[in-house]
Amino acid sequence: MRAIEITQPGPPDVLQLCERPIPAVTPGHVLIRVHAAGINRPDVLQRTGNYPVPPGASDIPGLEVAGEIVDGDLAGSGFALGDMVCALVQGGGYAEYCSAALSLCLPLPKGMSALQAASLPETFFTVWSNVFDRGALADGETLLVQGGSSGIGVTAIQLAKALGHTVFATAGSDEKCRACEALGADRAINYRTEDFVDVVKAATGGKGVDVILDMVGGDYVPNEIGCLADDGRLVIIALLGGANATIPLGQILRRRLTVTGSTLRPRPVSFKAQIAARLRERVWPLLEAGAIKPVIYKTFPLADAALAHALMESSEHVGKIVLEVAPR
Repeated sequence: MRAIEITQPGPPDVLQLCERPIPAVTPGHVLIRVHAAGINRPDVLQRTGNYPVPPGASDIPGLEVAGEIVDGDLAGSGFALGDMVCALVQGGGYAEYCSAALSLCLPLPKGMSALQAASLPETFFTVWSNVFDRGALADGETLLVQGGSSGIGVTAIQLAKALGHTVFATAGSDEKCRACEALGADRAINYRTEDFVDVVKAATGGKGVDVILDMVGGDYVPNEIGCLADDGRLVIIALLGGANATIPLGQILRRRLTVTGSTLRPRPVSFKAQIAARLRERVWPLLEAGAIKPVIYKTFPLADAALAHALMESSEHVGKIVLEVAPR
């Protein structure tokens, strides 16, 4: 099969087309003939040598795919050979065939193409796990999404809004802010020209927000803590702004705040399977009803994975970048 490999840690052009053996089917897994694969920030980190591949996972990048089940034991799963699915995977997505845990496969939402569905698993698993499970966003509570125009951001905005929450988001330009508001953000904040703490405090009558989804870390953390309402939760899922922060512990004590974080890739399949079940129950109906939609900025053929990574690193995009993999 054709695949994209990382020839050495480095810039986008270290991604090269190659030939690899089709993955073997192991117990609990299925083989998917890939039609499309999503690009995500962890793929960039892996390419630069900053996100180690978990033991036993493929060294081929790619954490989400959509395509046709062509092999595997499907007994009791409700799936059949030939079914179209999308799946969260530990690696191997940038290829014509990919192994996926059966419990992490989800049917394509009705009316959705494989190209659209390939943009769903990584961000929806991540947002549900961190905003609704770890962050415990409850009825009537408010959410601030840092990086609202990213793949994670557009997912978090739409999902929280569809479930009835007030949503704030930050982005790096007025154009991106308008895009966030078009997707459902009640107020988008240009972090280059506005102070998100001041804007949020003014919009909430001084209360602050209940949950913040943060992909920045670093110097953002003390300001985010100042932006939280009493009993608020700060959930950190990436460290684009740095791994070290000064934390005002007095505020955490006095106002009963929670600072937490997680990464999804190393978690066991059983943990992710619980998220898959909740997504199928709670989120897939919203996708099929059109209350939430995939936001795809640009697609590239598999051979142009390096160009897709360059676009990801430019941060010019709003939403997801997807590789098209023509099935053979």
